[in-house]
Amino acid sequence: MAQMGVIGLPRNYEIFYEALTGTNPALSLEVIALGNRPTQDQLDLVGQKFFALNHGQGIVEQAREILARELEGVASLLRNERSHLERYGKVLDETSSGLNSRTAMSQELLQKIVGVMAVATASTIDHGKQVASTLGDKSSELESVKSKLEEYKKLADTDPLTHIWNRRAFDRRIARIYNDNKGILFSALILADIDRFKDINDRHGHPVGDKILRIIADIFQSSVHRDMFVARTGGEEFALIVEGTTEEATFEIADRVRLLVAQTQLKDIQPGVNYGQVTVSMGVCMASDAESPEDLYAKADRALYRSKLIGRNRVTRYSTIAERQGKNWMLYKKD
Repeated sequence: MAQMGVIGLPRNYEIFYEALTGTNPALSLEVIALGNRPTQDQLDLVGQKFFALNHGQGIVEQAREILARELEGVASLLRNERSHLERYGKVLDETSSGLNSRTAMSQELLQKIVGVMAVATASTIDHGKQVASTLGDKSSELESVKSKLEEYKKLADTDPLTHIWNRRAFDRRIARIYNDNKGILFSALILADIDRFKDINDRHGHPVGDKILRIIADIFQSSVHRDMFVARTGGEEFALIVEGTTEEATFEIADRVRLLVAQTQLKDIQPGVNYGQVTVSMGVCMASDAESPEDLYAKADRALYRSKLIGRNRVTRYSTIAERQGKNWMLYKKD
């Protein structure tokens, strides 16, 4: 990716991972057709075309359209009620003007006026009751649509394989860090990548690889506080956003998760197959060491690659990487 000038964004890693593994031949052909220097716009179009999570966004948009139609129905109902009340008000004004005139009125005329007023009032009350009843029904329908919309939004933000947050949710969450100074000062990003994952897929097959991804995701999710954000950002890469902490505490969180993964026995009970030890390499960067969400991701990724370079199954802090070490990390091919 670095040689092709591709930015190290989660979406780009996901595209190239799927293309290189060959699990989606059509996607592989699309990437090859882009040539040696694809633009980010071209890669974004490929992502929108092939990844299922974009269908989730379409579902959300559909729910929003339904919600908009329901709201327009309520607005139309209220406009009709206003028009009805305006007509009733006009009747009241005309009747009041007639009663205030000095012209003598017969008892018969007064009875007619009272009759007209009674009919207008009854009609207005009945209409109001109908509107209230209809609004009650509309309210229930809107609540149902709102509930479905929230469900669809969660679906669109969830990785279908591991059931944790996906790249779409991650991109939105990491951007929030830089909305205020507190977020910048006390937030950090941990990136984790399963070591030699391609070898696992080649040796045991993709179904086993998927099972291991789910196990790793469960370890991440269960070993941190509930309010911490855990996502699968593409392929075999995971991300953890930590808030309200120091670099030392963030490092300890990352190292604890790394040890839990390394100590987990990965076996398939049915055929009695032991898949051996699986480890992860990790990189940590504090938000205060970066200028933007993209910069934070890139620097955490640099620390992750440093962990790969010096032996894997370890955690590296970006703050410990001397810039004079150059960009060797960019030439390293993740496996």
